[in-house]
Amino acid sequence: MTPILSTLQNWLVYHPTILHFKWVPRQTLGSTPLFVFLTVFSYLSLTFLLSRSTLSPLIPKLLKPITAVHSLLLFSLSLIMAVGCSLSILSVSNLHRIICFPKGMQPSGPLFFWAHVFYLSKLLEFGDTALIILGGSIRRLSFLHVYHHATVVIMCYLWLRTAQSLFPVALVTNATVHVIMYGYYFLCAMGIRPKWKRAVTDCQIVQFVFSFAVSGRMLYLHFSGPGCSGIWGWCFNAAFNASLLALFVDFHAKSYQNRKRMGSVGQGHQEKVKSS
Repeated sequence: MTPILSTLQNWLVYHPTILHFKWVPRQTLGSTPLFVFLTVFSYLSLTFLLSRSTLSPLIPKLLKPITAVHSLLLFSLSLIMAVGCSLSILSVSNLHRIICFPKGMQPSGPLFFWAHVFYLSKLLEFGDTALIILGGSIRRLSFLHVYHHATVVIMCYLWLRTAQSLFPVALVTNATVHVIMYGYYFLCAMGIRPKWKRAVTDCQIVQFVFSFAVSGRMLYLHFSGPGCSGIWGWCFNAAFNASLLALFVDFHAKSYQNRKRMGSVGQGHQEKVKSS
């Protein structure tokens, strides 16, 4: 192992706080159903009220720095989570245990530490909604956006509450997608508009398809052996991912069909001008 990887592993896997982490219901931050309910309810209520308020949009000179800081924070956090959880996976001797946790698995250790960080990071992502509203871009506040931000909190809670099998794979892939997404948002806020916006949505769709493919292996291990931990949590996760995939595909199709139409209309207008 290279010195850099060894140092990263010491900090992100074997640090005492990470190595000895334990999810204890009613003691660990965010470990009660009431916390989840109040968090989601507050998010939905505030989103509804603010989206219908008459607040004046923030001026771009103020909005752009706030967006840049928010995006850079989540970009950095997503990168750390992706690396930390990946190294935690590599530290496990039997990789089958990543796909199928044994029944009775206790939510403790590095993998569950990063699941807890990931869970709490979803609260920071509520800032995405606030920035859309404060920027006066209510049209961007789609059902997909609000549904995703609200429901993912429940999903991450169940990862920890049920010691759900397969979540490390989902965490790494999702955090990696967020590195790309928040990197894009940060560059846009800095006045640089990359040409790979479509790649952000494409990566999200690939992420869901990949999760379903790996789930097939987990289900095989579950039904051919003594069973995998957190199977009911996985059922919620699978249903949520299926709904998101359907919504993302629909969004992807509508978004780029409209763009093509606008392009063809613009081209037709130019040809008209030329012919006249």
